[in-house]
Amino acid sequence: MILKALRKKGVITINYYQNGLLQTCKGRVSDLNLHDQTLSLEDEQHNIFSIRLSVITEIH
Repeated sequence: MILKALRKKGVITINYYQNGLLQTCKGRVSDLNLHDQTLSLEDEQHNIFSIRLSVITEIH
């Protein structure tokens, strides 16, 4: 289900846990590494965030 949501070409919002706190990140998928199970998301300022798939709780 997560992989299906990542196929969107537009901007997505991801809710995930980091250090026990719920975080939200909005941007476009720049890379999906299934071997390391990480997702790279690029925001509007071109910052790239690497998020582990196991900590993602919701994708809009």
